[in-house]
Amino acid sequence: MTNSTAKEQSFIHHLIELRDRLIRAGAGVLIIFLALIYFRDDIYNFVATPLLNVLPEGGKMIATDVIAPFIVPIKLTLWVSFFIAIPWVLYQVWGFVAPGLYQHEKRVAFPIILSSVLLFYTGMAFAYYAVMPIMFKFLSGSAPSGVEMATDIGKYLSTVLRLFFFFGIVFEIPIVLIILISLQIIKTESLVKKRPYIIVGVFTVSAIATPPDPFSMIIFATAALLLFELGLYIGKRIEKKRAAKLAAEESSFEVAKQEDSEA
Repeated sequence: MTNSTAKEQSFIHHLIELRDRLIRAGAGVLIIFLALIYFRDDIYNFVATPLLNVLPEGGKMIATDVIAPFIVPIKLTLWVSFFIAIPWVLYQVWGFVAPGLYQHEKRVAFPIILSSVLLFYTGMAFAYYAVMPIMFKFLSGSAPSGVEMATDIGKYLSTVLRLFFFFGIVFEIPIVLIILISLQIIKTESLVKKRPYIIVGVFTVSAIATPPDPFSMIIFATAALLLFELGLYIGKRIEKKRAAKLAAEESSFEVAKQEDSEA
């Protein structure tokens, strides 16, 4: 067997493995979706609770599209199924990538993946329990006199999914910083110098990512900056440990060199 043939077979084997992992990941999402589809209206009502709680008595959400009352809860259930299946999806990704990693890389990668999943879920929960009630209360209270707030269920779903996604991503900031600092791609000293620009960037992204109300924007930016500072603090500790290890290695090398010269 020639070298090119072996490489071709190896490439085909990896493609087959990737296909199988994707099928398993999709099957996991589908199984959860089929288990939840019966409760699609309950799921939508749960997600809509932060808005329904602040509507005036008798206030309801509306559907401006004929098919929306049927399709929107199904779309939400599909997204919820994917969010629930994230650990399973990442497990399939891990199963595909892990054979090509060294043992020490596996020991580092697994805690990072686990932490990133937990932080993503924490970000979603923070958006639901902390941000949405304040945001919808402000928006409902800002309606002019004589104007009734009636939100379309499809647009509400888009807003909520955007909040879940962006807050889930922003809670990944410490993990991203830890990875970049650990790989020595970036230094904490550089991040400290760029802090004013980072603050401006965070508020800019916050204005784009959140609905146009000051409370959700401030909460998003504050959470992002606090998480940035947390990642920066952990990164400094990583750099200190690395510097101490290098200093110890250099010291032991100098001692060994001096002993050799004396001998």
